Amino acid sequence: MFSAVYGKLSRSVFGYLRARGVEDPEAVTQDVFLALYTRMGALHGGIEGVRTLVFSIAHARAVDHHRRRERVPASTPYDPGFDKRTVASPEDVAFAGTGVPELLETLPDDYREVLILRVVADLSIEQTAAIMGRSAGAVKQLQRRALAGLKEQVQMKERGTL
Repeated sequence: MFSAVYGKLSRSVFGYLRARGVEDPEAVTQDVFLALYTRMGALHGGIEGVRTLVFSIAHARAVDHHRRRERVPASTPYDPGFDKRTVASPEDVAFAGTGVPELLETLPDDYREVLILRVVADLSIEQTAAIMGRSAGAVKQLQRRALAGLKEQVQMKERGTL
């Protein structure tokens, strides 16, 4: 059961954590599934219940990451000389080439969060509402406003006014 859940959701969790700006999304993804593994005996609600639980854990880990990062003094700046990678991964190239990260950063936190959960994590409105602690109607409204804001940012970028 655990292997099936991991196989089905690990990429979505990784994408969600990466979109949330977690510095090491692979490690945090493993933490999420480790936390899920310890709770496997008490699970109920089918695959949708498991999916909601996984993304609830991922959301909490992302929030923890950002809180920890705020408390830690600034680290040394990135030095390409110490980076042993020579070629960006296909995911890095695809994600960076779209301009999506920059556009998402212009949105308020709630808008960004709802878009990441609904689009990247492919969660339902009800699952997103449970994770964000809001009603389904509030999530629908947030998503509508977020998409309108994103559309406005794209139009501004195309006009060259951004």
